Order: sequence, then structure tokens, then C-alpha cells
Amino acid sequence: MTYQKVTIDRRAIPPGAVESRWNAADGWPLRRIDWMADGPARGSILFMPGRGDIYEKYLETLAHWQAAGWNVTSADWRGQGGSGRMSEHQYVGHINDFSQWIDDIASFWADWVVSRPGPYVVVGHSMGGHLIARAIQEKRITPDAMVLSAPMLGLKGLGLPLSVGHMVTKLMRSFGRPERPAWKVSEKPASPLAIRQTLLTHDNDRYQDELWWWARRPELVMGPASWHWVERAYESIIRMNAPGQWEKLTVPVLLIGTSADQLVDNKAVVAAAGRIPGAELLSFGREARHEVLREVDPIRDRILAAIDDFLARKAPAAQTEKAGAAA
Repeated sequence: MTYQKVTIDRRAIPPGAVESRWNAADGWPLRRIDWMADGPARGSILFMPGRGDIYEKYLETLAHWQAAGWNVTSADWRGQGGSGRMSEHQYVGHINDFSQWIDDIASFWADWVVSRPGPYVVVGHSMGGHLIARAIQEKRITPDAMVLSAPMLGLKGLGLPLSVGHMVTKLMRSFGRPERPAWKVSEKPASPLAIRQTLLTHDNDRYQDELWWWARRPELVMGPASWHWVERAYESIIRMNAPGQWEKLTVPVLLIGTSADQLVDNKAVVAAAGRIPGAELLSFGREARHEVLREVDPIRDRILAAIDDFLARKAPAAQTEKAGAAA
């Protein structure tokens, strides 16, 4: 299929897109945005962002899919963005356990699929990719196709085996309140705000978009993760990479990663692609940083074209069999 570029005002909620709240099973409100296709939909895409992310950063990507005829939805994970906080620290990302997020996405998915047509596609970036992949491994959601954008299947930084990194973070968590920040600012330890963009994207304008939204909606701002979050991340990563976990997947999967990623371990992405039956992998080098969907146009256009082609083959509009929440 032919790639068609879509341009929007990235610093405005698009006309037709609706922001609202969805309440989880325990009543916790999650912020969401829905943007229905202009005509008969060719299917529905749920996009879930990464740690500390907000859906405003991905409006132009949602616009691309919406223009292609998809109903699109995105939401902020519990405890970040516009979905409240899980501790008293407004700027610290914290969660009791990653299973809370798995429960949330499972319930959200069950409600979501009954209100729109298939095929159903789930796309996740970074931590969002980790969580949707784990939800599929655990048969909590059953999409027709999945796309993982720089998924958090391993952490970059310590250079230690997962088991050792997990032990170290358990120790650090025990030295004070577990919800205290694991580093001072930005996306990882020893990365001052002055160099934050070098971790995320080569595109300065797109990087500035996030800062613009933070200034207009300061309640969305988030900085470091808590030590408890880091320890739980290691536990969840070890769980999802255990023998047999990737091999049992039957959903079509496209993984996108870059060897220049300084936040997630791209070697883990490549390894997972080799273990998932029929998985497809799109790899980049120094030309792409972690936020591949917010990279400069030549990179981003190539990625969106690859996703379009993948979905045309693996989740065609003619598909009528619906997928839903697993029993």
C-alpha cells in the first residue's frame, strides 16, 4: 500500500477527538482520548504510551491512523499523565505492582472491543509495549495484531544480568521509602534535563511539543520513577522473558527498535523477535533514538509506512472475526 503523510497541529487536540475518563474496576479514573474514523472504519487501534508519557505526544501518529480509516484510542496509564498518582510525589512514577496495569488494560480492552468494529490492533511504546505484550502472554487481551515501539523488554544502564539488577534494586528499595525517586530528574540516572532530548529524539520541534503541553497542562508532568517501580520493572521483565513466554504467542507482531536506544535494552527486543513465531523486526541504528514514533520525518515516515504495510497484511479490513477479552 502507498504511504500517505498526514500533517496536523501537534499542539492542539484535533477536531473530532474526544477526551474523557474511564473508570477501572476499583473506580480509579484513567484519562483517554478517542478519535473515530470519518467514514466506515477499517478497524480499531488502541495505542498505549510509555512510562511518564502523555497521549498528547502522539497526536500526529493517531492522526495518521485515523486518516487511514481506523478508529483510534489512547489512554494514560494509572498513576501518570492525567490518570492521577500512586504516591504523594506528584512528579514521581510509582506503582504497587505491574499487575495493576495488566488488570487495567484487560478491563479497558474488554469494554473497548464491544463498542467498535474489528480488526483490533494494540500498539505500545516502551513501558506500554511491555505491558500489552505481557497482557497478551497472560491471555488477558486478544488482539488481531500487535505493534511494539521500542518496547521495554530490558533496561539499559546498569549493564548487569537481570537477576543481579533485580537484586540490586531490591536492596536500594529497602534503604528508605520505596516510593522515593530512584534518580533526580529526566529519564534515567545521571541524565540532566539539558541532555534529555538526546535520549529521546533527533527532532527538536517534536521534543518541544512535549514541553509545550507540560506548560499548558502542568498536572501531566512526570519525572523519575520510584525505586519500587524500578524493582517491579525488573521483576516483570524477568517474568515476561522466561522460557516459553514469547514462544507461545500466536498474534502477529511487529517489533521496532534501535541499537542507539539508551533507555531500553535493544538486544532484548531483538532476542524477543527471534523467539516469537512469525514476528517481524524493524531495526535502526544511530539515526533513531528511543521515541521512534517522534523521530525526524525520514525515520518516522519509514516506520509508519512499515506499520501500515504490516497491518494491511496481518489485520486486513476484510477480516470479520472479532477478538475480545479472553475468558
